[in-house]
Amino acid sequence: MAEQTAPPVIREQQTKPDSAVVRDALGVGVAVGLSGFAFGVTSAGAGLTLLQTCALSLLVFTGASQFALVGALAAGGNPFTAAAGAFFLGTRNAFYGLRLSQLLALPRAVKPLAAHWVIDETTAVSLAQPDRRTARLGFTVTGLALYVLWNLTTLLGALGAEAIGDTAAWGLDAAGPAVFLALLAPMLRTTTERATAGLAVLLGLGLLPVLPAGVPVLVAALAAPAVLWAQGRRAAAREKREDAR
Repeated sequence: MAEQTAPPVIREQQTKPDSAVVRDALGVGVAVGLSGFAFGVTSAGAGLTLLQTCALSLLVFTGASQFALVGALAAGGNPFTAAAGAFFLGTRNAFYGLRLSQLLALPRAVKPLAAHWVIDETTAVSLAQPDRRTARLGFTVTGLALYVLWNLTTLLGALGAEAIGDTAAWGLDAAGPAVFLALLAPMLRTTTERATAGLAVLLGLGLLPVLPAGVPVLVAALAAPAVLWAQGRRAAAREKREDAR
């Protein structure tokens, strides 16, 4: 009698309805896109013109870097120092691009345009998808919704700031930092991330009275390598104790 073999196990590929991808992408795009109003107000309060404010959102399009730039300028910082701080914050998008380039595998002609939409939100939505097709859909919908809404609310915020006059008198100068913290807080999930953020805050606030405006932000970037170095030292010490036993 021939030996019977068990039929091969066929694993069904996980799929996700396009409607669910679009819903999630639009939810992220709308929720974050509305923050452009706060940027428009903050930028106008920092002394930038309507054209300069809108150009930042159209050409830079990375919220954290934009807030960092206008925040440093509002504090009286040197434009080059402010731009340097914004640049360092924006370098994280280059690492996102390395991952998304493999995931999305877009045609070469499309990549330069898609690179402009490589930000925190489009990366998060894309990486959450089960396959390349839905990742492309999530990236496109999130990027389009966020880009259009961010630039529209930036314009409205800048126009509103010009209409009400002194933004500090209304307390709107705190809108930018508040939105920045609201976007950052959910990302601090691990102990390492929280320690890095806490040390960065201490460095930034502690050096604020003694360094020129904009420079404390650059120094605060040292928090990441400092925390990683401390973790490495602790791990090495732990290994030595275990070996001694």
